Amino acid sequence: MDRHFPAPPSLAPGASAPTTATGRSLRWGIVSTGAIAATMAGEIALLEDAELQAVSSRSQDSADAFAAAHGIACGYGGADDLTGLERMAADPEVDVAYIGSPHSEHAADAEVLLEAGKHVLCEKAFTVTAAQARRLADVARANDRFLMEAVWTRFQPGSNRLWDLLADGAVGEVRWMSSDMGFVADAPPTHRLWKRELAGGALLDLGPYSTLWPLTVLGRPEVVTASGLLTDDGVDAQEAITLQYAGGRHAHVTNALTAFGPRALHVAGTEGWLRAGPNLHRVTELTVQRPGEDPRTETFDDDDASSGSQGRGYVWQLREVTRCIQEGLTESPTMPVADSVASMELYDAVREQLGVRYPADDA
Repeated sequence: MDRHFPAPPSLAPGASAPTTATGRSLRWGIVSTGAIAATMAGEIALLEDAELQAVSSRSQDSADAFAAAHGIACGYGGADDLTGLERMAADPEVDVAYIGSPHSEHAADAEVLLEAGKHVLCEKAFTVTAAQARRLADVARANDRFLMEAVWTRFQPGSNRLWDLLADGAVGEVRWMSSDMGFVADAPPTHRLWKRELAGGALLDLGPYSTLWPLTVLGRPEVVTASGLLTDDGVDAQEAITLQYAGGRHAHVTNALTAFGPRALHVAGTEGWLRAGPNLHRVTELTVQRPGEDPRTETFDDDDASSGSQGRGYVWQLREVTRCIQEGLTESPTMPVADSVASMELYDAVREQLGVRYPADDA
């Protein structure tokens, strides 16, 4: 089998650490002041060629507090009939923006920024619907701006080694795969995970991790079958998804906000099997077992514990965004927008079978 996308240059032999500058500095804006936005602010600060220029929030107080906590030059809240996002989008000092708002806001936030001439890194899930994803692709092209979904797992050393092993035939022809993401979401009903109007649920929150592997190894499925459990508000609490491919190949995917799972990937082939973990979203251990042979295990440390220079693992995708913009690219060869559209099309199909509908479906 062949990889259908190239590995990022930051992982090539002899490549510099992902924090090392590769060109002119980019000035970053951050949308939202939540937990993931705080994490990304810390990761952006590790890059030698990045500056934290602005943050936007609905509240000026929240924007000011976040800016002070993370050394950001400007905080934008709503004022003068403009939202904080609109005010930040108008800031000529912002080159690229990271969107960390709830799923329900991704499409609208990204469109405002792209139309204002900003490059965009949008947190997963990319949008709520495939129609929104296709529109963002059109808007990015029309404005000649870079756009990428923040699937950070795709840029990690362990993940890329996994794809290379499969491409090199480590387990022969892949016949089936299984991946799962699950934990008990001990959050109140008002939390975004459980809010239908915020596009909550297991699929959009965990699916980008669990479906990443079959979509990149086996491609787009021919048949999708899904079943699951919905809350009283119509949000998916868990689901089991079977993806069927030509020749009888298949993948089984489970997402759950109701139970803890191993969060592992298993790939079964005609000449052996592979297990990846210990966490599906951040692969640091790979085991290959072939009949009659001892298992081979490889480990990866994508975090420089001594200096923290590689942070929490997000810097790999930030390096890709930075490099692409510095080189004048409008898409990442490793994480093209078409792949994000394909993911959203899959999620649309799953949600239709589960009976999950969001306000965006009626827009």
